[in-house]
Amino acid sequence: MKVIKNYLYNAGYQILNMIIPLITVPYISRVLGAHDVGINEYTNAWVTFFYLMGQMGITLYGNREVAYHRDDLYERSRTFWGVEALQLLTVSLSLIAYLAAVFLFSTTFKFYFLMQGLWIVATGLDVSWYFMGLENFKITVVRNALVKLASVILIFTFIKSTADLGKYILILGGAQVIGNLTLWPYLKGNIVWVKISEWHPFKHFYPSLLLFIPTITTQVYLVLNRLMLGHMDSQAALGNFGQSDKIVKFVLAIVTATGTVMLPHVANKYAKGDIKGVRNSLYSSFEFVSSISIPMMFGLMATSRQFAPWFLGNGFQMAGQIMFLESPVIVLIAWSNVTGTQYLMPVNRVKEFTTSVTIGAVSNVAFNLILIPFWGANGATLATVGSEFLVTASQLAMIRKTISRRKMFGEVWKYAVSGLVMFIIVNRISNTIQMTVANLALEVAVGIVIYLSGLFILRAKILNQAKNILGKK
Repeated sequence: MKVIKNYLYNAGYQILNMIIPLITVPYISRVLGAHDVGINEYTNAWVTFFYLMGQMGITLYGNREVAYHRDDLYERSRTFWGVEALQLLTVSLSLIAYLAAVFLFSTTFKFYFLMQGLWIVATGLDVSWYFMGLENFKITVVRNALVKLASVILIFTFIKSTADLGKYILILGGAQVIGNLTLWPYLKGNIVWVKISEWHPFKHFYPSLLLFIPTITTQVYLVLNRLMLGHMDSQAALGNFGQSDKIVKFVLAIVTATGTVMLPHVANKYAKGDIKGVRNSLYSSFEFVSSISIPMMFGLMATSRQFAPWFLGNGFQMAGQIMFLESPVIVLIAWSNVTGTQYLMPVNRVKEFTTSVTIGAVSNVAFNLILIPFWGANGATLATVGSEFLVTASQLAMIRKTISRRKMFGEVWKYAVSGLVMFIIVNRISNTIQMTVANLALEVAVGIVIYLSGLFILRAKILNQAKNILGKK
């Protein structure tokens, strides 16, 4: 099946995304230290807002529109030229605004802010949304993998001390620019030239803007934690929070890889009027992400307090507690990824999706203002979990008339029970033995065996689904 193949491409890339940080994160944490890591987190949080302003909702919109016109070469080509022209214009305006803000208002970290501007340039050159709309994930995955590997080589070659923070930022942003440029040659043969008079880029502005609202509000509560924590607490606390958040999101990325794959797939079914197929895709996807996100959450919670200080080094003692507290977002975001990105977005229920993430953004600001003064980085973490819970709960309420929530959650208790048993045993092992690479591998292996045994004992449906998929030729 094409969807499964695409998921494996994405999952493979996300696994690479996990392996690379296992090498680079402890190295960067030790070489740059918590303070400089915090500076990178802070300056990158600001540039994120500007490149999102330039990108608007073009990545999601372009992905969906290409999926709608996938079988019509001329229409999808016209869509590409129009959407990309709009993207170059809006990103250029965003870059100008960013540079003006840096020169007018920045004093302390001006050099690092300028280096971060490469992320805005990279956004204007990004055409990955086109290939995702075609469900051609091999090209983007291979490109991303090569960029990641090149970045690792450059990091170990040039980053040697705290004086190299600027080089580190330059490597990350520059790799993104070069990586996005490498996608352009693959457009040959996938699109045809369309007269400029036929592009009509501004017709894409309003629908992109509608998708931009949920995109930017989502980023508010993903980025605002860092901005508020950096302002209200120390850069070292922000460094601990940022590195812990990265580890949690690396684990989460394996689960949310399904969203990238399923959006164009569901959008194409919706465009063809296959409503039953859309619902079946949602049920299958929810079952799948529940079966893998729940054990990942419990596994990270079981090992976090010993793993974080061992992995990140001195200066990151509080990271284990942060990881433990943040682990529930793995399940919450996995579920909202299905209900939001894989259902509400492709069936064009954008207003409801926007409402849900706006609830998350507003609640995140409120939670941060209340919790950070009392608990610092732990408060920012609890704010993240609370806001993600409200997003997921609101989306589940919104789909209640079209989707059977009983069917969605029917098997979840089996994953929860199996995961809880796994947590108790692995956590006991983790507290008993010293953290080493071999012992960590042992804990992971024990956790997998216990969880799968629980699924077999409880006769979870996901095992039959996996057997059917593997049995297909």
